[in-house]
Amino acid sequence: MISPKSVLTLIGGAVASTVLLAGNPTQVGFVYVSPVGDAGWTYQHDLGRKEMEKALGGQVTTKFVENVPEGADAERVIRNLITGGANIVFTTSFGYMNPTEKVSRAFPDKFFFHATGYKTGKNMGVYNARFYEGRYLCGVIAGKMTKSNVAGYVAAFPIPEVLQGINAFTQGMRSVNPKAEVRVIWVNAWFDPGKEREAALTLISQGADMITHHTDSTAVVQAAEEKHKANKNIYAFSYHSDMSKYGPTAQLTGTTHLWGDFYTKVVKEVMAGTWKGTNLWGGFKEGMIKLAPLNPAIPADVKALVEKEQKEIAGGKRHPFAGPVVAQDGKEKVAKGKNMTDAELGSMDYYVQGVASTLPKK
Repeated sequence: MISPKSVLTLIGGAVASTVLLAGNPTQVGFVYVSPVGDAGWTYQHDLGRKEMEKALGGQVTTKFVENVPEGADAERVIRNLITGGANIVFTTSFGYMNPTEKVSRAFPDKFFFHATGYKTGKNMGVYNARFYEGRYLCGVIAGKMTKSNVAGYVAAFPIPEVLQGINAFTQGMRSVNPKAEVRVIWVNAWFDPGKEREAALTLISQGADMITHHTDSTAVVQAAEEKHKANKNIYAFSYHSDMSKYGPTAQLTGTTHLWGDFYTKVVKEVMAGTWKGTNLWGGFKEGMIKLAPLNPAIPADVKALVEKEQKEIAGGKRHPFAGPVVAQDGKEKVAKGKNMTDAELGSMDYYVQGVASTLPKK
């Protein structure tokens, strides 16, 4: 596992050096794991695509293919985008990593960028955002506002990125409420509104009054909104997008993702022939994530605390995984006075203390 960095860096060896012809629009393709919709992971990437297209004007044309399964079908879609004229392809889900790498080797004069993975090549870069920074702050709010001391987390697959979010939320929650616990239900899908809703309702029935998710639909926020209207004590934190229109009273805030500036920057580099490799992992500091607007239900002192800690994270004065970090089994992962390294974050395969569920076996 490489250690992602929050700057653009040179990947060893020669890199593709094709300069795209001036006057001819550069074709850029996007591969999406779920429908675009109007909120969620894919929606945020599509917003970024549109922002890039607007920023670069007639210099680019774009095409996307949505709802592409991870695996062999993804390889077919990526190849079709290239043979259809695309010079640059962005593949936006972890499971696209190996297909992207394979196609990149077959087309050395084209450029490929994979979201959330770690494999790179002479014409293939990777990019990701430090979502866990926002998760930590959502956990702080949850820890301050919970009445039951139980939060529920609907999760897709037990990969490091998802575990970072679960553990960061737990760390934030317990930083202000040591009695709090987080319960997790895995739905084994990035986008399955039915399963997501069922999992959310199950967690609420188990006592969770704070709900969040690492899945792509709005189902969890909608379930919380329904229960909030009946109970007045169920709240949610959205993910990927601001989903407040689906939970106007229940959503307290959410971790949202911003891709437009990155897409614009890297496409400009490729077109100019100056691209020298991409290994980007950016958070609040780089403007790749932000919190959705805070619900007026959040007390003023909690808002002030979150604003203070967000500035500290962005300024490098606070780390969501500052030691001591202790795993669910009692083993110390990060000692007091130290911060978890990027390499350790990228290989996370455990729950921290405060998560009450059992991690699925590999």
